[in-house]
Amino acid sequence: MADNNGAGQPAGNNPQAAATGPVFQLQRCYLKDASLELPNSPRIFLEQQAPSVDVQLEVGNSSVMEGIYEVVVRVTATAKVGDKVLFLVEGKQGGIFEIRNLPKEQFEPIVGIVCPNIVYPYLRANVADLISRTGLPPIHLAEINFEALYQQRLAQQQAQAAVPAAAAPTH
Repeated sequence: MADNNGAGQPAGNNPQAAATGPVFQLQRCYLKDASLELPNSPRIFLEQQAPSVDVQLEVGNSSVMEGIYEVVVRVTATAKVGDKVLFLVEGKQGGIFEIRNLPKEQFEPIVGIVCPNIVYPYLRANVADLISRTGLPPIHLAEINFEALYQQRLAQQQAQAAVPAAAAPTH
């Protein structure tokens, strides 16, 4: 039995309801960029010492067109043995999202938390695959709490906004 909106039309066929309701859809997820460098190979493969790994993460978003946004998660991982670079890998995983009719206060948390949570697992898999193709054991990037990162970024922005206001001369 079809859902009825009270006007004799199934709810799914009501264009007015579709035009005013919130929309959130992943349109596409893709590997935007990837690079891998092993500047000290092949000698570095003979080292016996365990490497140290530094991982940097960034999240960004931009408007593609009305209601369509790109969210990109970028990771840079550098592994060193002593002071020599074993490998440097960088990956950017992008997602195109349709986001319409959301309350303004929900937009930033959606593109800063929800979208990166969707895109990041693909980036983790791509980075692990790139590294394993070198003959090295893959590095599995840790799970990320994008909500905590978002809250941290918000707190930093608020702190930076408060500093100029406190330093402004009063008349």
